[in-house]
Amino acid sequence: MSVTRLAPSPTGALHLGNARTFLVNWLLARQNGWRVILRIEDIDGPRIKPHADRQAIEDLRWLGLDWDEGPIYQTARMPLYAEALQRLMASGHAYCCTCTRKEVELAASAPHAEDGAAIYPGRCRGRFADAADARARTGRTPAIRFMVPDLDMTIHDNFHGAYGCNPERDLGDFVIAKADGTPSYQLAVVVDDADAGVQHVVRGDDLLDSTPRQLLLYKALGWEDRIPQYWHLPLVVGKDGRRLAKRHGDTRIAHYRDAGVTCGRLLALLARWCGVESGDAISLDELLRCFDITRLPRERIVFTHEDDAWLSA
Repeated sequence: MSVTRLAPSPTGALHLGNARTFLVNWLLARQNGWRVILRIEDIDGPRIKPHADRQAIEDLRWLGLDWDEGPIYQTARMPLYAEALQRLMASGHAYCCTCTRKEVELAASAPHAEDGAAIYPGRCRGRFADAADARARTGRTPAIRFMVPDLDMTIHDNFHGAYGCNPERDLGDFVIAKADGTPSYQLAVVVDDADAGVQHVVRGDDLLDSTPRQLLLYKALGWEDRIPQYWHLPLVVGKDGRRLAKRHGDTRIAHYRDAGVTCGRLLALLARWCGVESGDAISLDELLRCFDITRLPRERIVFTHEDDAWLSA
């Protein structure tokens, strides 16, 4: 049986944009007989909000979305990430880096990736023998970076379509563990997905450039046979074109539920954003019968004041 995962991060509350992505993931899973894992991605320590994991679980259940296993918490899986990190260091795919963010930004030749992050110029490649050497020579505890190759890749995405990437030119060597030893998102999700046998990853297209990074990690760890299929969906954004956030008002699922909005009405808005005509309300069972991934809009969805007013009417 194929496997997918719902993977909320408790760095904030579930909002309409998150809900739409999780809904599409769930609909694809239940239409195609995939097994669903619930994973709480809670390793981003300082940004984790107290009780946000429980709120996300409550919101998903209120929407009617279920799962077959979980919740699984990333913080309970740290030894697995450490083992993968050691393997990448031992095989020469990763190295210690003591550069600060400011030093990377100020590097004369550092261009910027599509997400606005500076592309690391490789200053610490081959510079240190190990972490102890890095600490002794700089007085800093190093982070760990993955060494990307200079090659042209073609990534095949089931929704976005095929696109090209040269990791060295477009991405640069990326951090896979912070100085405190915490694994990065890129490393943790590869380890988790490979370990769980996840074959379908459905997420927002703001994570599109994570795919080549993760493919390289799969290959470096010897897991090419475990690489999943990807589905990157257009985001829900505000009128300014930026993904939903506090600047666009309160778009939390909990906000609408507490205001008396019914699940059927909220699902009706999400359904329209999924290409399904839904009227004033729709049940999850109806949506499951009507949903067709080929009708999902290809452009980003703009959340408007009219949408908010309609929900609250």
